[in-house]
Amino acid sequence: MTLTLTRTHRVSIAAVALALLFAGAATVASAGGDDGHPGGHGGGAAAAPAADSADAGFARDMAVHHQQAVEMSFVVRDRTQDEEVRRLAYDIANTQANQRGMLLGWLDLWGLPKVESGSEPMAWMEQVHGKGGHGDAHGSDEGAGAGEADHGGRPGTGAVMPGMATRAELDRLAKASGRQAEVLYLQLMTDHHKGGVAMAEGCASLCTVPQEKALAQGMVDAQQSEMDLMADLLRKRGAAPRP
Repeated sequence: MTLTLTRTHRVSIAAVALALLFAGAATVASAGGDDGHPGGHGGGAAAAPAADSADAGFARDMAVHHQQAVEMSFVVRDRTQDEEVRRLAYDIANTQANQRGMLLGWLDLWGLPKVESGSEPMAWMEQVHGKGGHGDAHGSDEGAGAGEADHGGRPGTGAVMPGMATRAELDRLAKASGRQAEVLYLQLMTDHHKGGVAMAEGCASLCTVPQEKALAQGMVDAQQSEMDLMADLLRKRGAAPRP
């Protein structure tokens, strides 16, 4: 059977290749050079980022963020027979699982925990926005009240990072099928990508490890392209991204 590479396939393959390249470069830098890693001193090993740095915070938070995207993609794969949506879900799961491995691998190389006790999700983004990260998945946390998300989730949902789906939304997706599952997945993943882009833009601005900054920018480019595709797929189904 001949497989035709769509625009999303090409973007996803490029993103995975870049992630592998950057991870390899970071491994060499961390192993004992001061080229390509900040804080290095002539003849010695490069200094690892601090546990409370943007580099470490982004790696931890984006690993969690990516894991949910992988899980949602596997769910919709089994809830629809539509080949376009199944291909997209496969691309997202494959790309984000690979990138998640890179992020967790960097934390290991830096000797940092994958979970930072006592640290709030998105605390590293306070350097950009003063408090609470990046607003909601649609770019604002204005008007959030008691009990509402203040770290980037949609107000009132309890989500703790930008664009992440709530347990109730994941349950709805698991129970849906056919067109209903396709539309819900595309809407949830569009929100998820909006949040992921906001986080990656934060790292591109704040992170100091060149390889991680470059990977973050690659995430921005790839996920924006996928959002365009998801908007097209929603239009075909008589739906639209959520406001």
